[in-house]
Amino acid sequence: MSTETTSAPAFRYAAITFDCADPAELARFYGELLDFPVLFSSDDFVMVGREGAAGLAFNRLADYRPPTWPDPAQEKQAHIELGVDDLEAAEARLLDLGAKKPDFQPSPDRWRVLLDPAGHPFCITTLV
Repeated sequence: MSTETTSAPAFRYAAITFDCADPAELARFYGELLDFPVLFSSDDFVMVGREGAAGLAFNRLADYRPPTWPDPAQEKQAHIELGVDDLEAAEARLLDLGAKKPDFQPSPDRWRVLLDPAGHPFCITTLV
């Protein structure tokens, strides 16, 4: 074993990447929602965010199957929680951007579950 000290590599959180059928469509949705510009774009991968900060990325998956929330047949695996001041106004804006609202809402007075254009569930809440 060497007596030389080696420093551990530095790691930085860069992005959450979502698999989807159309990365450009999902990047447009979240970019517009969060006012994030496109940082990188190719036919199969798009990243949005701000230089020097964590962002969101979208990766084309040829066999992509959207989650079937709340049906566990195709689990959601992960989802984003977004804080808002006004649930009604935020929901209306998201629906205008292309989100869908599933019928099942576990606690609609505190948060809403919506689906992005690729079918990923995400939540809006006034709790944060």
